[in-house]
Amino acid sequence: MRLGLALGYGGEPIEQVLPIVEHAERIGVDSVWSVEEYGPDAVSVLGYLAARTERIALGTAVMQIPARTPAATAMTAMTLDVLSNGRFHLGLGLSVPWIVEGWHGQPYDRPLRRTREYVDIVRAAVAREERVRYDGEIHQLPYRGPGSSGRARPVRSEMTPLRPRIPLYLGAIGPRNLALTGEIADGWLCGLYAPEHEKALTAPLDEGIARAGRAPEDVAICPIPYVAHADTVEEGREALRPLFAHLLGAVGPGGRNTYFDVALSMGYEGAARDIRDRMAGGDKPGAVAAVPDRFLDEVALLGPTPAMRDRLAAWKESRVDTLILLDRDPGLLEVARDVL
Repeated sequence: MRLGLALGYGGEPIEQVLPIVEHAERIGVDSVWSVEEYGPDAVSVLGYLAARTERIALGTAVMQIPARTPAATAMTAMTLDVLSNGRFHLGLGLSVPWIVEGWHGQPYDRPLRRTREYVDIVRAAVAREERVRYDGEIHQLPYRGPGSSGRARPVRSEMTPLRPRIPLYLGAIGPRNLALTGEIADGWLCGLYAPEHEKALTAPLDEGIARAGRAPEDVAICPIPYVAHADTVEEGREALRPLFAHLLGAVGPGGRNTYFDVALSMGYEGAARDIRDRMAGGDKPGAVAAVPDRFLDEVALLGPTPAMRDRLAAWKESRVDTLILLDRDPGLLEVARDVL
């Protein structure tokens, strides 16, 4: 199993970020991943790191699909791949409705169709085999809809890519989105995963893999578990309990909570429903207290380093290709490297 590092980059001075990346490369960590929500973008920091590193792979976890046209993403991916000498991994995801519509001003509709078309165009643009033509339900290249000049022609990138196919990962959680990931992506970036429930969690992924006539090893599984350093396991649990109460219990108007659905597939139906009901009723402390210890132990790394070391051994026996740690503790990276 490979080890990755997620930056959780929040826009702080790069001098605070660079040392852990350099340490990760020095000790043999396979990859470093940048994130974006509605602050710093996932791309700029990787351009800087491409110049300051030599071996470690550089990935986005994830670049938001609604934030860029497919062509802009292809241009960015090709540029970062050249700057890093072939070390770039392109992670894409739809984000969530309130960011897509509130920040990017784009509709959050037809997510599966939008993702499929986007990936098609990105791959065609990077491959550079011919001028890109696409007649989709959402994307048309050239555009000939309302307001068009009518004079556009298909375009092929003027940049020759370092690689005609850059590894493409999708951040997915819902079953249909996960099945699509198994069908079209090179990897799955996931935020809620547990080796004990691997068969249930990967069932939609495997459905998509089978539908496309692929093999399970064609899709790399790359979880990003939460990490909570603490003197005791119980203190680590308490640090994460509010977060997971929110994830599992959030109830939005007309929306579906996919984290809640994942908890059901893991066998936590009773606890998940209790958390949701308490959150809906305004009993947030009760919802926090209802998050099961065993659930936290399975999906996160928490407590003192020896407890994390023991937990990492279970991850090593799973289908996971790369375990990506959202943490900046050099000691934990070294322990994870030794265990995995």
